[in-house]
Amino acid sequence: MTRSSIVADFVVRFPRMIITLFAAVTVFFALQIPHAELDTELKNQLPPDLETRVNLDRIESLFGGTDMAMIVVSSADILEPKTLSRIKRLSKGMSDIEELDRVVSLFSAKDIRAEDDMMIVEQAIVRFPSDADGREALRRSLANNSFVYGNLISKDFRHTALIGFLTLDASDEVLVEKLENLVSNLAEEIEEPGAIPNSIYIGGMPVTRVSLTTDMREDMRKFLPIGLVAMLAFLFVCFRQARGVLLPFVMTVMAIIVSMGLVPLLGWKIHTVTILLPVILLAVANDYGIHMVARFQEDNTPCARASSKDLAHRGIVELTRPVLATGVTTISGLLCLLSHIVVPAEQLGILAACGVAFAVLGSLLFIPATLSLLPLPEPAAHTRALASQHSLLDRILLAVAHHVPRHARSIVFACLVVACGTGLGALRLVVDTNPMSFYGQDEPVWRSTHILNERLGGWAGISTIVKGDIKDPKVLRQIDALETHLRDHEFVGTTTSIAAVVRKMNLVMHDNDPAFDRIPDSRDLVAQYLLLYSMSGDPEDFEKLVDFPYEHAQVLAKVTDSGTRAATEVVRYTNSYLAQHSDGPFELVGGFLHVMADLVNHIVRGQLLSIALSIGIVGVIVGGLMRSFVAAALAMFPLLLALLMIFGVMGFAGIELNLITALLSSIMIGVGVDYTIHFLWRYRDERRSGLEPRVAVRRTWATTGRGIVFNALSVLVGFSVLMLSAFLPVRFFGLLVAISIAACLVGAMVVLPALVVIFRPRFLEPTEASGVGSGPTAPQAPSTRPAS
Repeated sequence: MTRSSIVADFVVRFPRMIITLFAAVTVFFALQIPHAELDTELKNQLPPDLETRVNLDRIESLFGGTDMAMIVVSSADILEPKTLSRIKRLSKGMSDIEELDRVVSLFSAKDIRAEDDMMIVEQAIVRFPSDADGREALRRSLANNSFVYGNLISKDFRHTALIGFLTLDASDEVLVEKLENLVSNLAEEIEEPGAIPNSIYIGGMPVTRVSLTTDMREDMRKFLPIGLVAMLAFLFVCFRQARGVLLPFVMTVMAIIVSMGLVPLLGWKIHTVTILLPVILLAVANDYGIHMVARFQEDNTPCARASSKDLAHRGIVELTRPVLATGVTTISGLLCLLSHIVVPAEQLGILAACGVAFAVLGSLLFIPATLSLLPLPEPAAHTRALASQHSLLDRILLAVAHHVPRHARSIVFACLVVACGTGLGALRLVVDTNPMSFYGQDEPVWRSTHILNERLGGWAGISTIVKGDIKDPKVLRQIDALETHLRDHEFVGTTTSIAAVVRKMNLVMHDNDPAFDRIPDSRDLVAQYLLLYSMSGDPEDFEKLVDFPYEHAQVLAKVTDSGTRAATEVVRYTNSYLAQHSDGPFELVGGFLHVMADLVNHIVRGQLLSIALSIGIVGVIVGGLMRSFVAAALAMFPLLLALLMIFGVMGFAGIELNLITALLSSIMIGVGVDYTIHFLWRYRDERRSGLEPRVAVRRTWATTGRGIVFNALSVLVGFSVLMLSAFLPVRFFGLLVAISIAACLVGAMVVLPALVVIFRPRFLEPTEASGVGSGPTAPQAPSTRPAS
């Protein structure tokens, strides 16, 4: 007695116990789901001991939070009195928000001038201009203020930014709500009630994170209901029986509940990519139940004399090996996501693998146990259609099976040409992690970031930390030299450092003589300038530039592109300079953008490693299952063509390889190989039963082909709900899954049959032990293997 027979005996003997056990496990995990929390912080997607995260923590410990929330105001002329009045009220309102540590705006920025050998520090805007001449005088004053011009106010005087630095314990939701109320109240006062004026935009990473959280919740609310309804409709079309619809459906829901319940149990949080988890399971977890129900219906023929228990028992015995094989390959592909250093990708792989494992066990235990208790139904209508071969799907499958063996070499050559031609697009593939790519250009978050990048010197920065005696002119000159070097980079908008402030002090204290636009030669003079500033201004104006023991300073370079390609280039450019000045006082390069740039490197490495691992592990499994190295090569060939095509499509279509689309390859390999396994498994049986290769191909597609197509369509239906996402990368992911699964299906339906006909690999040929020939006159004995 085989192991599968032992399992089958146990299932049909104790079905109620098995059903109760699965129900209890599902209820337990369902009770954990309400405890799950959302986390949209990008830096938390990398391990805490990663160098870029450690550097960011170091910067924040020295200079406070680097997170910024911004309000961008646009107008035909920012210096109009009404516009200035609104900006002042916004600045005052932001200063009253507890979650903001410091606010920088036109009405908090300073200007430095000299008067009677005294340093005067005053507001950049002292009073509102009363007429056109006063407005022009203010315009000239701001244009000469390097702290403001091109930074807080655009050079065309049509845009200005109010920047608030977050406290380290600030709540994004509370902050964004206060900012929205501030702007809404202003809108009501200027007779624009009910909406934020089109000329005022709220932006920054806190706003982005809140938008992500809101959209994630909305996506998760609509993905499951819509996906489940679509899956119910699909299963009804496939099986036309209540048990055929409900059992795979219930098993899928249970797998989703178990995997989502694992999130809080493991102490994890729901990240942006985690919203893919229910969809992945919705698309994949029902495949195994589909096989079990399809086998039950296939065996339940009008002339069969068997009970429900007999059919359930037979299904377990016949399907245990192929279902376990396809389940293990899918799980292996998902677990290859562990090769990503990105935390949510690792967690997604584990959670999805656990869900698939639960679905496999449920399909081999829970579904047969339930089937054994139900009364035997009438034979399914589509089973009778299969027998008579009158259905549309059967005609399509037979047509494919008829033409492929006849034109095998031409088909393989054509597929290679198409795949390689499409694959050329991979040379144009762009790797990027751009938080703005989640939104359309009409979104306020995107609009504010665009204005900051195009008009106000950049939306976020790269920091270089300097360690030493910051009042030492030698150190200040090195800071100044780095700042000058950074300004030459095409992606650097504005730079800020304590050296620039000291240069400004030296200039104004020498009657604006250009010869003194430099760092003073004396440390005492530097110290005196800083003391004079503290007497007229506020020393805390420099808290983001230098610590008050004057032992550390920060050089901030704002990047004018929100994508990580630009940040990567600026980081590389900065590190190159530091390497050439290794004897300088520079300690490290870091910041939020550096963390994002680091994501790109790890996405590329994780993508390549996960592809190699997926192909290697799945190849070993298939080779071991078929006991043939050639089997592994045959199974991988269609997948490699599909990979080549999908990366080519991404390159030609301009779809970026980012945090979400980088997950595609492992999922595609783990799922797509199922089709080749089922084809090879059934084709081998048909050949060993005595069928000639071309006839064996037709017989395989007349039986197993139906299950393969159903599986592929179920994956497409499951992932199609991603097209409804609020996130553009998630929509692209759904589109790419559809293309990749279609490519895998074509590989299994067209390429693989052509290959086995051409090369007639030995592991698929009849053995001497079978005692059956392989010629065209060999008897066409019926197969005892599963039809789906």
